[in-house]
Amino acid sequence: MPLSVTKKAITEKPDPEGDPELSSEVDVLKRPPPQSPLKLTHLKIGLHTSTSGGVQTAAERAYRLGCNTMQIFSSSPRMWRPQQIGRPQCDQMRQLRTQYGISPLAIHTSYLVNMCSATAEFLDKSIVAFRGEIERGLALGAEFLVLHPGSFRGKTRAQGLDCAADSIAKAVDGLDLVHGECGPLTILIENTAGAEFSLGGSFDQVAELIARLRPHAPVGACIDTCHTHVSGHDLVSREGYGQTMAALDATVGLPNVLLWHCNDAKAARGSKLDRHEHIGKGQIGIEPFRWLLNDERTQHAAFIAETPIDEPYDDQRNVDALKSLVEDDVSPSPL
Repeated sequence: MPLSVTKKAITEKPDPEGDPELSSEVDVLKRPPPQSPLKLTHLKIGLHTSTSGGVQTAAERAYRLGCNTMQIFSSSPRMWRPQQIGRPQCDQMRQLRTQYGISPLAIHTSYLVNMCSATAEFLDKSIVAFRGEIERGLALGAEFLVLHPGSFRGKTRAQGLDCAADSIAKAVDGLDLVHGECGPLTILIENTAGAEFSLGGSFDQVAELIARLRPHAPVGACIDTCHTHVSGHDLVSREGYGQTMAALDATVGLPNVLLWHCNDAKAARGSKLDRHEHIGKGQIGIEPFRWLLNDERTQHAAFIAETPIDEPYDDQRNVDALKSLVEDDVSPSPL
């Protein structure tokens, strides 16, 4: 799941653009702007960023936090009603991203979308909603659209995979994701925490969906470190990290992993509990993120944190924590 914001970090009034309205204590736009741009690394490192006040405000927030990539919601993640984004907002977002060198832009699909639902009405609404996500992604010039495939409760896992692949293909039908105004929009299938009936809890399932969608749209993978950990893979030991990356490469293929969601985990390995923690403060710890960021096989990807905002400057601390781990020379494969 994306960014977690605690109740004390938001106001009671929801923002019409889809995100909670951030309190002045935690919103970087309410603080004095930096006197000079914050230091960047050679990697693309960023955060899931609020669009409170308008989608274009996310680019300004990302810049002030020292990000050179970011992820947003393009509409409310908990409402079926689609958010209409005007052309001026899209143009301003593109202008700010160019000005600040923020790329890629990832959009995370709504929580409601379930592309393998056993309920016909819910499935139809999901297909329409996902098509809206694609259309907004193209309008904003986003590079990535991240999707959790959904829950196949009421079906077999094989039926769930079939349904998800067919539903995504229906949503894409007639849309040109390859020749967008700002380049291709790539759908990224995200691995999940592995809860019962959740599709995408194994690398095999992510790989199968990617293979089946290639004829319909540009497609790749988003791998979440918290989900990987709680689904049962070992990222904590050096040997386990090597084995996990080998399993990922043998199924999805590491070149196809275009985005890493960098989240520590509150819960134990294999628990199936999707609870994000601050970088280095959870069950994964700091060293696996160092290995990941400096692995020669991941240098093509973007790295985006979806960590909680519990206290003011938590967003800054998490992106700084990731940036502090980046070394000048990447490491050879630990295999």
